[in-house]
Amino acid sequence: MIDRFTTVRERMVQEQLRPRGICDPDVLRAMSEVPRHLFVDDALQAKAYGDHPLPIASDQTISQPLIVAAMTQTLQLKGHERVLEIGTGSGYQAAVLSRLCAKVYTVERINTLLAGARKVFDKLHYYNILSRLDDGTMGWREHAPFDAIIVTAGSPEIPEPLIDQLADPGCMVIPVGDRRVQELHYLTKNDGEVAVQRLESVRFVSLIGEHGWKND
Repeated sequence: MIDRFTTVRERMVQEQLRPRGICDPDVLRAMSEVPRHLFVDDALQAKAYGDHPLPIASDQTISQPLIVAAMTQTLQLKGHERVLEIGTGSGYQAAVLSRLCAKVYTVERINTLLAGARKVFDKLHYYNILSRLDDGTMGWREHAPFDAIIVTAGSPEIPEPLIDQLADPGCMVIPVGDRRVQELHYLTKNDGEVAVQRLESVRFVSLIGEHGWKND
């Protein structure tokens, strides 16, 4: 899509992402194509491609572009995968994923956020994104198993339903820690064995649900 933000998006890729370890050409392409400014309020569109998170409705945030790109790159998507996203939020992360895999299943607990994201998906003709209003910590069992799972909110632990719904082989990236700061965990499942690698410190809003934090 050609728009007035095309040059700004390319600058984001060249100045924020490439110098800081984002090297997957498909991830870079997706980041340069998806119009991030459509996923924030009109008043914040001029800041949409800055090197920082931004507020969205319901006291939630849209993550810094680098974090979106880094979490996406960690999944090492090849194009055929079915990916589960927990925490639709603005919809931007799901939109990026949709350019890199066969189908995205995204779960959000806040109706206003999900409705807003769905409008943008439809506007952009991103029809390989399926959405659901529900407790994301429970996953989406009807469509399991998933080749990859990405969680975009901080959890006190890795929810067991998500591990159960991960394909074998499969991988998951999730922030785990307390409600102020977390570590990004990369979980893999191979031949029934689950391994977890700790990556970097991050800060996300809290993952609320039966297998996350119990309240706001």
